[in-house]
Amino acid sequence: MHDGVLDHEVLDELRETTGDDFLSELVTTFLDEAPAMIADLKDAANKGDADRFRRAAHSIKSNASSFGATALAELARSMELGDLAEDAAKGGSPLAALAALDAEYARTSAALKGVLNE
Repeated sequence: MHDGVLDHEVLDELRETTGDDFLSELVTTFLDEAPAMIADLKDAANKGDADRFRRAAHSIKSNASSFGATALAELARSMELGDLAEDAAKGGSPLAALAALDAEYARTSAALKGVLNE
């Protein structure tokens, strides 16, 4: 089942593989660390550091994918592979994409907090 934010089949697979307690630990770690990853992405964009921008986008994408947060993962993937990294290298600021990522992270965070309360 996919609720528009999380693909629950991915979460169920992760739960089967790791168990409830470890899944909760993984989700909690992601919720604790994701804001710093997003801040790093923004800082890299502001400083025109394309390599750091790509690495931060890759980290967000990989983590989001692990939990079935497909929309968040796709936004980060677009940043990782797209012209945004090039724009960052030229000192540009991908404000619209970063705002979309912030909004999707907020939705993802709320959905994952719901998983913790299940």
